[in-house]
Amino acid sequence: MKPVTTNIMPTPVTSKVRPLVWFITGASRGLGARIAQAVLAHGNNLVATARNKNSIQYGADNPEVLPLSLDVTSEEQAKAAVQAVADRFGRIDVLVNNAGYGLLGGIEESSANEVEAIYRTNVFGTLNMIRAVLPIMRQQKAGHIINMSSLGGYQSSVGFGVYCSTKFAVEGITEALYGEVKPLGIHATVVEPGFFRTDFLDGSSLQRTKEEIEDYAPTVGKVRSFAGTHNHEQPGDPAKLAEALLRLVALPDPPLRLPLGPDALRRIAAKNSFVAEEIERWRTLSESTNLH
Repeated sequence: MKPVTTNIMPTPVTSKVRPLVWFITGASRGLGARIAQAVLAHGNNLVATARNKNSIQYGADNPEVLPLSLDVTSEEQAKAAVQAVADRFGRIDVLVNNAGYGLLGGIEESSANEVEAIYRTNVFGTLNMIRAVLPIMRQQKAGHIINMSSLGGYQSSVGFGVYCSTKFAVEGITEALYGEVKPLGIHATVVEPGFFRTDFLDGSSLQRTKEEIEDYAPTVGKVRSFAGTHNHEQPGDPAKLAEALLRLVALPDPPLRLPLGPDALRRIAAKNSFVAEEIERWRTLSESTNLH
C-alpha cells in the first residue's frame, strides 16, 4: 500500500478575519523582510525588529507596523520588546525567530570568540525570544513559534560546521518545545530552507573566520570559492518561502519540521538513506553492548 500524502494548502489569514500579530526578528533584510512584507500584504499586524529599527525600510507610517530596535542576545531587550508589543497589540500570535548569521570556516579555523559570538545570536538569542514570548502565549492558550533553521540544521557540511551546529541546536530546542507547548494550545515549528536567493552568502549575513589554514584548501577552500561566486544564484524564491509560512500558520495541526525547497528535500532524503545504511552496516557492533 502506498503511503497517503496530503497537500494541504490553506488560505493565509487575511483582513477578512481577525488579523494576527506577527513578531519577526531580523526583519530589516533578506528572508525576514520578505516574510514581513507578506504578513502585511495579507492584512496582519507586524512587529518588525532589527538591531537598529531605522534599517527597516518598509511600513513607515503604517499603524499595523511596530518597528523595534532589538538585539536578541540581550534577554532584557527581548523582554522589553515583548512588553512593548503587549502594550500596543495586546497579544502575540506568531513569533518568527529569524535573526542570525553564518560563519564560513573550518572547525580548526574557528576561534573561540567567533564560535561564542555566533552561538549568542543563533542559539541564545532564539532562547531569549522563546522565554520572553511564552508567558503571553500561555495566557492566550494559543500561538505559534517558528524557528528558522536551515538545511544545515539537518545535514552539516564542510566549511559550515560551526554554523550548522547552531542550527542543530535550534532543531533540538524546537523538537523538545513542540512536545512541551502543544498541550497548552501552542505550536512550534522548525523551518529548514534550502538555498534561497538572498544576500546570505555575502558579508552582510555570512562572516568568514579570520584564520585560513592552507591544509584545508582542497575542502574548506573550495567552499569559500563557491560562496564568493554563487551569491544571488540560489534556486529558491524568497517570496514563495514567505507565502509558505503564511500557509503554515493557517494549518490546524502544523508540522514540527518544514523543509522548504526541492534541494532541501533531496539532501534530507540522502542523509536519511545514509544513516539507515550505516546503521545496518554496523548493527552487530551496535547490538553487542548489552549486558546480556
